[in-house]
Amino acid sequence: MEDYKIGSIISFGDYNWRVLDIQNNSALVITEEIIEQRAYHDAYKDITWADCALRKYLNGEFYDKFNATDKSRIIPVINKNPDNQWYGSKGGADTQDSIFLLSLEEVCKYFGDSRSKLQNRGKNQRYWFERKDENNSKRIARLQGKEWSWWWWLRSPGRVNVKAVYIFGTDGNIGIQGNNILKGNISDGKCTGGVRPALWLNI
Repeated sequence: MEDYKIGSIISFGDYNWRVLDIQNNSALVITEEIIEQRAYHDAYKDITWADCALRKYLNGEFYDKFNATDKSRIIPVINKNPDNQWYGSKGGADTQDSIFLLSLEEVCKYFGDSRSKLQNRGKNQRYWFERKDENNSKRIARLQGKEWSWWWWLRSPGRVNVKAVYIFGTDGNIGIQGNNILKGNISDGKCTGGVRPALWLNI
């Protein structure tokens, strides 16, 4: 029997997952590592989480990798998708998801509690969310099978809706301006961001 405590690592399907929250008989979990690299969307156009290709993949092809027993434990939830608080770009409609990416608000809540900084935003927060936030290092994640860390997507919109917010690979800063939804961080010659699926699990 898995030990479901906040912060513990559990095995489910083919991955190891970190427990972020427990409510009643369910646990919010996220893959401990970045499990793959994918674009947020398959075209360079304004998009929100509700309509992006990555959401379709996670709730379709990726979800279907789980066997029937595991699928029966995954709890569909309604996710809120707030607008970007700095730039006003639209978060889009609420979504019903079996598997999803964390939002900016959720990552501030669950990787050490940085919600007070989110609610009392500093004047200089135009690219990074609180560059000196003591919880940044808790968001760093390795690419599965590799020794190095990588950047990973959140579902929240960036400065404009052809960008999505992300977690910087080397120090865990939250990139509130976002990276290009199709080609990721073009400037460093790399393409796509990391994917750390999250889900609510019946325990």
